Amino acid sequence: MTVLPTILALGSGGLVGFSLGLVGGGGSILAVPLLTYVVGVPSTHVAIGTSAIAVAASAAFNLAGHARARTVKWPCAVVFGLSGVTGAALGAHLGKLMDGGRLLTLFGLLMIVVGALMLRTRHHGGDPDVRLGADNVKHLLPLLVGIGFIVGLASGFFGIGGGFLIVPGLIGATAMPLINAIGSSLVSVTLFGLTTAGSYALSGFVDWALAGLFVAGGAVGGLAGIGLARHLASHKHVLSITFAGIIIAVGVYVVVKSLIAS
Repeated sequence: MTVLPTILALGSGGLVGFSLGLVGGGGSILAVPLLTYVVGVPSTHVAIGTSAIAVAASAAFNLAGHARARTVKWPCAVVFGLSGVTGAALGAHLGKLMDGGRLLTLFGLLMIVVGALMLRTRHHGGDPDVRLGADNVKHLLPLLVGIGFIVGLASGFFGIGGGFLIVPGLIGATAMPLINAIGSSLVSVTLFGLTTAGSYALSGFVDWALAGLFVAGGAVGGLAGIGLARHLASHKHVLSITFAGIIIAVGVYVVVKSLIAS
């Protein structure tokens, strides 16, 4: 790989890691367009498979940081994540069966929908003491399992970590604060990414050298994202609105670009 693509891959990985550390999402939803239009990966399926590897590794790195900051609600996070693994495996299988151009168009549409939902969402302070235990298992467990499976299915199909779906899903199921949902979501992002990546790797749709560069850039970006997340914990809605606008803009670009190419 020449110098310019290497720099572009490292920089793109840094943006992905920064997003994951800051808001617990935006990894693959940014990584796939970055790999396709900035780095220049010609195959949509290779872009999805490579991004899944990179995002899973970046999410695991950022999860360690959030764990040290004690922002992870482990029982809720693990149940949600494990419930989504089956959905992610099924979704990845279905995604590989679809034409790459059509899959990219649907991916862009998903970005627009996710961005619009983010603009509409208004998070309250949440319950910082929420936990999955004997007193609420009958209420919380079905919500965590059901939402986890659905989010995992979407994650595998589009090759995304699903953070922007997981965070509101965790908040809706448990009413945990946003900062805890961000930290907890990285358990699922890691598991979903590894599941999707394994499926695509078995089919030969992973550029391992490029994935390594993305992971390296993501580690640096993740440190910056985690630090800023702690600083802006009480003003996260401002950042979410800004990021939602970026997601919508990139989604529109992806859809238009895909339709022109088809």
